[in-house]
Amino acid sequence: MFKYQFFMMKFVVCIFLFCNGIVLAQNENYVVENLSLNNENPHFGLMRVADAVIVTSFQLDKKGRVKRVQGQPKLTIFQGEIKNSETIENLSTVQIDPKAVVPQITSATLSRDGSLIYITTVYTNKNKPNVRFKETNFHLEVGEFKAGVGFTNFKVLPFCKPRFSYAHPALSPDGKTLFFTANIKGGKATTKGGSDIFKVDILDGNTFSEPENLGSKVNSYGKEMFPFIASDNTLYFSSNRPNGFGGYDLYKCKINEDSTYEKAEKLEKPLNSVKDDLSLIMNANNTSGFLSSKRLGGKGDDDIYVFKMK
Repeated sequence: MFKYQFFMMKFVVCIFLFCNGIVLAQNENYVVENLSLNNENPHFGLMRVADAVIVTSFQLDKKGRVKRVQGQPKLTIFQGEIKNSETIENLSTVQIDPKAVVPQITSATLSRDGSLIYITTVYTNKNKPNVRFKETNFHLEVGEFKAGVGFTNFKVLPFCKPRFSYAHPALSPDGKTLFFTANIKGGKATTKGGSDIFKVDILDGNTFSEPENLGSKVNSYGKEMFPFIASDNTLYFSSNRPNGFGGYDLYKCKINEDSTYEKAEKLEKPLNSVKDDLSLIMNANNTSGFLSSKRLGGKGDDDIYVFKMK
């Protein structure tokens, strides 16, 4: 079960890969380069916050060995500085209160002022629901920053229901909307595929509206994950829907002023590859950024790449 759970931690309910109808499109305006920070460990779950980037990878002990929880590698989040829009430096573990019971963190995002953190994690004995649920299900929590302690006082977001899985939090540029993926079933917001992208409004008193499915122009009968909203209100995400290059591919769609969505478009190569391309973030200039991919020629599992105009 633990081996299966670790797999779920990485892909969060994203198991099947589709390789149908491969299209040989190529955008020769971009160059994609592997970053020097990559190694044999995975680096995924990218999220940009101001001039910083959040990355998910294995947590290491003082001897540089991978820490383990119940025999499985422990995933946690790191924060690095974006330098000159083309590299990530000074990668260090995000400070979490050691008293906070957060066994695994598979993805995260920060509020614009850095006072709040939204994370994907699993239930523990401390917050275990009193109803039946799958132990492999994930949910979202929010924690607050306390000087000298780190992020603490984590609370499960009130719209998370134990029988469903929630992951990949991402904030809109104005910080008023929280996007995420989930496999909600039933009702108006029911998931179209294996997992869809949803959103909630962040209301006064740190309360939230009910989850809203982004609809068929964004979601598919496959699985969507790792949303990111750029400063120009373009939504980027990964999906394993048919007619891709192979595995998970990167897509984008424009969010209109009336909060409707244009039809999602697959990004061309070299931003996509024949392997899994899992997340993409844009720099403030919206012409360069970083992506996480398991493409051929990488250093380890999932690597981080910079992409920029030639």
